[in-house]
Amino acid sequence: MKVIELDYPHTYKKEDFPPLSIALGFFDGVHKGHQQVIQSAIETAKKNGWNSAVMTFYEHPLTVLGKQKKVQYITPLQDKISLIDNLGVDYLFIVHFSESFASLLPQQFVDQYLIGLHVLHVTAGFDYSYGRLGKGSMETMPFHSRGVFSQMIIDKISLGDEKVSSTAIRAALSEGKVDDFVDLAGRKYVTKGIVVHGDKRGRQLGFPTANVEMDEDYLIPANGVYAVKATVHNRTFNGICNIGFKPTFKNERPEKPSVEVHMLQFDEMIYDEQIAIEWHTRLRSEKKFSGIDEIIAQLTQDKQNAERYFKEM
Repeated sequence: MKVIELDYPHTYKKEDFPPLSIALGFFDGVHKGHQQVIQSAIETAKKNGWNSAVMTFYEHPLTVLGKQKKVQYITPLQDKISLIDNLGVDYLFIVHFSESFASLLPQQFVDQYLIGLHVLHVTAGFDYSYGRLGKGSMETMPFHSRGVFSQMIIDKISLGDEKVSSTAIRAALSEGKVDDFVDLAGRKYVTKGIVVHGDKRGRQLGFPTANVEMDEDYLIPANGVYAVKATVHNRTFNGICNIGFKPTFKNERPEKPSVEVHMLQFDEMIYDEQIAIEWHTRLRSEKKFSGIDEIIAQLTQDKQNAERYFKEM
């Protein structure tokens, strides 16, 4: 997959690209709805002998337009690139979302970022919008295309009564419902971070943990204890992960929760190494304990519950 970053204005010409069938969207999470949009674009490309493409944006429009200071992503940019690549796309366009880009009229966006890139077919979700203030929609796209390209609108995908969406995924993760992520995205939720030094308390309790400094771009699940799989040095281990503020040991609430992973059948020093955490199920909420013995008893139970979960899955 060729990854091309586009500024505003860009300098590419139509002749720089083969005919393209392109999927449009922000695609945070690359969930089942996004996958259907992208697969439809790929199928159209194959039928016509064209190349397939995806156009996404970075950074998040909410931060650029000042509506939100910081956005945590379900899939930060590098993860999004990898997931889209795995779907078999030929070209990925990453548009640097800026105030000047956001000010483009709908017709200017179509002329410069679709027609100008040799797009012959557009696929997007029913709620896709483009141009200044989102005035362009899939209903106005035929007018702005001026007959240069065709289009396909993908209707919403529902899970029960709920629309499959990035909003639904964010809501599920904020409640610790990492199991729901599989239904919405078709895969487990994965986050990455670096192992850093902690207070070594877990080792003293007989449950050594990897303290993970999570990449701040990731949306972290709700506080609690989870059954997880942790991958480090290309090896994957079952484990339990605690997200929280350590109320038993902390009188004051820290600015952000800690993320600590205890890997089963693992006892190596991995400081400064990247670790990927695959979230499977929430075992319980965070608790404040009365003493060390109570903590050890609960951690023992958590470990047994995680072992049982992985044995039965």
